[in-house]
Amino acid sequence: MAASCSLVCCEEERDSDKAVIVQFSNGSVKNAAKLDFTMYKNTDESNPRKKNRRILVAESDRLSYVGNNFAVGSLKCNNLCKYYVGVLNKQTMQMEVHSAQLFNMQPVIPGETTETAKPQDTAQTYRDKVDSLIEAFGTNKQKRALSSRRLNKVGSDTLHQAVAKAANTVIDQKGLEVLQQEVAETESQGELALHLPPCSADADKPENVYPFDDLLSPVEFGALEQAGSKMAALTSEELQKMRDDGGCLCVVKFLENLPSADEARDKMSRCAFYLSLLLKMARQKGMARKFGQEEGCPRIIQSKLLKKFTVETFSNGRVHNTVSSSMRAKLAAYSLALLLHMGHMTADLTLLHRDLGITEARMTEIAKSMGLTLNRPPRGKADTGELRDEHKQASLVLPLVKYDQFTERRKRKKMH
Repeated sequence: MAASCSLVCCEEERDSDKAVIVQFSNGSVKNAAKLDFTMYKNTDESNPRKKNRRILVAESDRLSYVGNNFAVGSLKCNNLCKYYVGVLNKQTMQMEVHSAQLFNMQPVIPGETTETAKPQDTAQTYRDKVDSLIEAFGTNKQKRALSSRRLNKVGSDTLHQAVAKAANTVIDQKGLEVLQQEVAETESQGELALHLPPCSADADKPENVYPFDDLLSPVEFGALEQAGSKMAALTSEELQKMRDDGGCLCVVKFLENLPSADEARDKMSRCAFYLSLLLKMARQKGMARKFGQEEGCPRIIQSKLLKKFTVETFSNGRVHNTVSSSMRAKLAAYSLALLLHMGHMTADLTLLHRDLGITEARMTEIAKSMGLTLNRPPRGKADTGELRDEHKQASLVLPLVKYDQFTERRKRKKMH
């Protein structure tokens, strides 16, 4: 009968006591007795990453073999699983089980230089590192996306270079200061063009350039009948109070000189009421939902003002209707167009800019963008000998005037 043996588990072993199992990359060894094995370990015992590093060297008469458990050629399985080897003691017939680690032995030819691992480029960005991983281990879809992105990047760089070259050429030809003026003027004209009333520049009559129906539709004009009647019935004391309060000098000027004819008087009073709402609105930062109710503003007019001359903003959990600076420019343009219809295509810019609360330069800029003809009477003396404040007037004359903004702009004084 064959002799039986029993398994005996060894006590807990240190890492240095592990059994070594080797495999040769170029075949099997016929005579292992002729190989001289030497194990080298890392001297840095304090470093947890280096203390377990081992190098195994096998020397023969013809070749030398080297294996390790930490470099590029090492077997990764040592880190993923544990290996055990059984050693049979023939005297006691007991099998001792020891933990083991594997080494892949590769031949080393004298004079041949081995490729060392390239140190990682610490200057690489995270994007570059991810791209390197995609090139090595990515799917076909990821590799196509990477190639497409790199091609687009090359095309974008070429486009930027072409644009930069063209920009430098234009700057050299015109000069930087002139280009800055052109850009500022273009932005200013574009901003005002968005807020001007509908214009028919090729109209045959001045009153058709800025049609009255575009300022007040027939339905809106009809809704102002009751409010216009109250405006026409104001007494001289009430008009004086409006003048003293300020802000509606244009309106007071027309109410003091209402036409005697019923139809013209009715139209003028309705326009005066609507103009007073525009002037009041231009002086406010926001528009409340009850705006104009005390003055008897119809609901249709209130909705028009809210929709046409305010910007919705969200603050503190609520929607607010704000009168921004661009909306004030729009209010000024529509007020000026309405004044032209009320004053036989002539408007007082000085009174208007005071009522709106904007500067005279801004008011002049808006009038020029509308193509109006500007004039200021020469300053003279009144009967008392004091200088009279002559107001700047704007008139709509066909054809409309096209102003050269660059020549009209005043040069700033240089500070020395």
